[in-house]
Amino acid sequence: MSASNVTNANIKLALSSLGRSSDQTSTGGTGQRMDSVQGVSFSDIALRVASLQEQTLGALMNSSSTAGLANDSGGLNALLASLNSPVTTVASSSAGGSINSLSATGRVSALSAPEAAYQLMTFINKQELAYQSQFSELSQMQSALSEMQQNAQNLDGIGTSTDNENIKSQLQKFASQYNDWVKRFDADMQTDGILAGTQAAQVSRYELEQSVSTVLNGRNGVRGLSDMGLTIDPGSKLVVLDTARLDSALASNKTGVVNTLHEFSANFAKSAEMLNSDGNFIKNRLDNLSRAINFISENKPALQSEFGLGDTPQSSSPITQAAAAYKLLYGV
Repeated sequence: MSASNVTNANIKLALSSLGRSSDQTSTGGTGQRMDSVQGVSFSDIALRVASLQEQTLGALMNSSSTAGLANDSGGLNALLASLNSPVTTVASSSAGGSINSLSATGRVSALSAPEAAYQLMTFINKQELAYQSQFSELSQMQSALSEMQQNAQNLDGIGTSTDNENIKSQLQKFASQYNDWVKRFDADMQTDGILAGTQAAQVSRYELEQSVSTVLNGRNGVRGLSDMGLTIDPGSKLVVLDTARLDSALASNKTGVVNTLHEFSANFAKSAEMLNSDGNFIKNRLDNLSRAINFISENKPALQSEFGLGDTPQSSSPITQAAAAYKLLYGV
């Protein structure tokens, strides 16, 4: 494939668009949010690729114009909407019967700036793994949310005839399950984590935290779970159960405690179900990630023929490890 086979429009939509995403939901308003992986903003990614094209690849492809890149506002959605359009299909590596030869170091020596092209491919390799790892972790969060939904629904079986020690045990079990969920994804959501800046993950944690801490879940004089000793630590974001306060609430107003637990159970389960529903944050993000992953995979041979192999990300990184889990699960 000659350098001119990958058009200006192809680079704009097939590469820079992969760097941005707006996974808004049908229930989450009309605002859009730029996600990031490992502390790199997807909008920054798009600018980097577009800038590299303008500075080096435009010349390599004998393109006389790079106009319009700065006005590309479609992001990942623009890419996804255009996958079936012939103009945005990256040409096959055998197009025109010409395939660029690679040097022993994986660079296209025929190019006037092989290093710049190689670094772009290195960047694409890293982003492919980033998308795969985010898909893997977000899929696990989706499954964990379903488990949390069931855990909350189990509390609905508590009644006024349930003995106090049993109630205490069930609340401790729920607190432990909730804390396990928070700790499982805590590292992923730190500044350099796999799900850092991912709106689907952030909203999920926020919604469940609010379900636990709100005073609106209350009946018969009990104002939320805090009145029965179950609160969220502001630092760790983990649930803490004050058993002495729970004992006091059960002794003075067991009916209020039981009815409040029923209301909490229903509302918490509803929140978890909503987060996993069609058209909402998690499924929208997974759908967009899946399309981006498939697009890179299908066109990678052509891109490598054009720009070189690029470096392979370090196998010890959390992103690479999560991407390996993705490949194992989905047979990629």
